[in-house]
Amino acid sequence: MPSLVVGLDEVGRGCLAGPVIAAAVILDKGQPIEGLADSKKLTEKKREYLSSQIKQHAVAWAIGRAEVSEIDEINILHASLLAMKRAYLGLNIRADFAQVDGIYYPDIDCIGECIKGGDNLIAEISAASIIAKVYRDKHMASLDVLYPGYSFAVHKAYPTKSHKEAMQTIGISPVHRHSFAPVRAML
Repeated sequence: MPSLVVGLDEVGRGCLAGPVIAAAVILDKGQPIEGLADSKKLTEKKREYLSSQIKQHAVAWAIGRAEVSEIDEINILHASLLAMKRAYLGLNIRADFAQVDGIYYPDIDCIGECIKGGDNLIAEISAASIIAKVYRDKHMASLDVLYPGYSFAVHKAYPTKSHKEAMQTIGISPVHRHSFAPVRAML
């Protein structure tokens, strides 16, 4: 196995609002972090603790994002891959090999592989999923302040019943993804 492996993952693909966020993480093999797993399987408190541990002990980490306008322009899949590329380019060192969650590989200058369900199998991908999720959740909490009434801090812009009801009552915010069918139907 190459010495510097970067894990890449994204969060927020299925959301109706806000950016899609990706992270790239190169872990220090000499300082394993206990408890890494798919961010969706961890409590918020555990994610925040692990995010702090990852940032302190990783060889390198970076966040990348694709904005709502980009999602609407190039679609969510390509925006997710763009966010991963931006995260990878944000690293201060280059990896020898990349492991990417899912089945699509971003346009990066690093050999690697896609691993379906990798966020639950590969420590580097788990770490990327955790710091991306913590970052995006905090961002959605800030959008909740800017656009009150949608409860972004609670459901993170996933298509919950309460979110859809708020969209019907309040209307569509500037941070909603117009290319997504539930949003487009209300325009």
